[in-house]
Amino acid sequence: MTREDIGGLYRGYIVCLNEQDWDSLGRFVGEEVQYNGETIGLSGYRRMLESDFEAIPDLRFNIELLISEPPRVAARLHFDCRPKGMLFGLPVHGKRISFAENVFYEFQDGRIREVWSVIDKAAIQAQL
Repeated sequence: MTREDIGGLYRGYIVCLNEQDWDSLGRFVGEEVQYNGETIGLSGYRRMLESDFEAIPDLRFNIELLISEPPRVAARLHFDCRPKGMLFGLPVHGKRISFAENVFYEFQDGRIREVWSVIDKAAIQAQL
């Protein structure tokens, strides 16, 4: 898989998330996906994303930086949104916030098998 291939695949994954096309998620994410060192599987990963969209109705994943070095992708994602209530243990309650996520992915057989995510909670706290 080339850098262009994996970058295009990742962009397709982001479109899938933004469209909440959960039936297509398995095209991008492996059955035994791990998230921050824990095996949650495709169904757990889908539940996590559905929960994110429930808590943040206007959630949109925006790629700010993308680096691909097969079989890995590193991205900085930007979010500008209004979460309904608590977010990452913080009382946001509808206030508009902007924050970033630094996330690394490892692909296997054309699908994400590992995800390491760090969310900039300090940026959210500073806006509250």
